[in-house]
Amino acid sequence: MDLNQLREILDLVRTHELSEFEVEHEGLKLKIRRNAAGVPVATMPAVSAPAPSVAAPPAGGAAVHAAPTSASDAADRDVELAVVKSPIVGTFYRSPEPGAPPFVDVGAQVKKGQVLCIIEAMKLMNEIDSEYDGEVINVYVESGHPVQYGERLFAIKTR
Repeated sequence: MDLNQLREILDLVRTHELSEFEVEHEGLKLKIRRNAAGVPVATMPAVSAPAPSVAAPPAGGAAVHAAPTSASDAADRDVELAVVKSPIVGTFYRSPEPGAPPFVDVGAQVKKGQVLCIIEAMKLMNEIDSEYDGEVINVYVESGHPVQYGERLFAIKTR
């Protein structure tokens, strides 16, 4: 990757106002992430050999480990959080219709197969179901806002 290619990538990140961008090409891995001030910060770790392939997470989400945030979490050193991601591009809705209560709130217990939200795409309402049993820890998107493919929607503390 030469300097001109790097400049083109940075221009694309600025033009499309991306908060994070990552690419791997010929053993070189480039990750660009905007800091709090909106300024792109690039990291390019030196890679001498191609990175080993990693199995892709399930289409609906990925499991991550969260560090304890307080002394009360000390007993739970590794909290298993499942992140539910958007499987499509569209408009995110937390409830089945305007004025109705949301499908789930933070703190709600959910079961595998339970509807979490709706994503409208091309005038079709797509129900997004939980792939996990657990407790909703976070809702990342506000109702009525657009979402992109792979964008985080919910964090669920799995049982």
